[in-house]
Amino acid sequence: MAFRCSFDLEDDQVLFEETSSVRKVVLNRPTKLNCLTYEMVTRMLRVLEAYECDPAVECITLKGKGKAFCAGGDVKGVICTSGAGHWSFAGTFYRSELMLDYLIATYTKPVIALVDGIVMGGGAGLAMHAAFRVVTENTVFAMPEASIGLFADVGASKFLSKLPGSFGEYLALTGTRLDGGEMLACGLASHYVLSKDLPLLEKSLCEEAPLRKSTISDLLSRFAHKPNLKENSSFGRLEIINRCFSKPTVEEILSSLENEVENDGEKKWIKDAIRSMRSASPTSLKITLKSMREGRAQTMEQCLTREYTISCHMLRRSMHRDFYEGSRAMLIDKDNKPQWDPPKLELVTDEMVDKFFVSFDGIDPYWVKLQLPIRSGQTMARAKL
Repeated sequence: MAFRCSFDLEDDQVLFEETSSVRKVVLNRPTKLNCLTYEMVTRMLRVLEAYECDPAVECITLKGKGKAFCAGGDVKGVICTSGAGHWSFAGTFYRSELMLDYLIATYTKPVIALVDGIVMGGGAGLAMHAAFRVVTENTVFAMPEASIGLFADVGASKFLSKLPGSFGEYLALTGTRLDGGEMLACGLASHYVLSKDLPLLEKSLCEEAPLRKSTISDLLSRFAHKPNLKENSSFGRLEIINRCFSKPTVEEILSSLENEVENDGEKKWIKDAIRSMRSASPTSLKITLKSMREGRAQTMEQCLTREYTISCHMLRRSMHRDFYEGSRAMLIDKDNKPQWDPPKLELVTDEMVDKFFVSFDGIDPYWVKLQLPIRSGQTMARAKL
């Protein structure tokens, strides 16, 4: 697998602005859809930790410059670095990313994610853990990880598993995109605000004092709109989604979807779901479903720890190479023809899947269990769940 990579440094990948008691964090890689780099993640960790201890800071806002909030982690950068021989960097990067997600989820001060544009993967990890999740008519959400041989991570096994019925499984297994209205309807977003009103909303936040959580909630409600759910919204098909995606295995989910199409061949959205799942990594689909099902009964800390373990197994390439092959096919060579191994669902056994959930303790000294700090904001994280 040959990669052509650029390691040119980018300045000011994330900006920090101070206005009254509000601290604004701005993702600043607009030409890269604000994909997260290691430098961005570690810098945000340091600065947000400092803001939390600063009595002058009452509120944090997160937003992205350009047409994306954040399209995910810098997968190409991780793959290229690993391909160049720095094989442990990926684990270090991912550990820092989950630590940042956990910090936001347990933050003792209100965090407002202003999601005006694309939010996927690692970007969802930032936004969905915030106390307030503001979306607009420009917002596009998706968790398409299985299409590149990965799985729905960054806490998705918690924030997707708590959605109505089996809607979370549907999103995680198919990578289906949602707009802002659908995000509000299913509970991923807390408020829907028109994009043109965001500057005035930010200005109003800076003029409020003191900025308590109740004050912020009242302010957001004054700017909020109730969008009309589009007629062909997948969330409007929740009855069918629950019937199909509540099945115990990926094979049974696909079979159920195919039966729905046979009964009514006009259901394009079901055909799209089948097509997406058929093209994704079979191993990733089975890992995703197991992770989602376990997430329903686990805490945020348990979910992040498990997701880190799974990801490290994928990054080590000790059991399969689907993540590297999917990234090559979809993001680097862009031939869109990944060669999955195993290539079929029926060849992926439960024993194979279970190995991805086994902790590294005593297995590999360079890849260890994720250790999350004990934080006073843990009760806040559980309240948001």
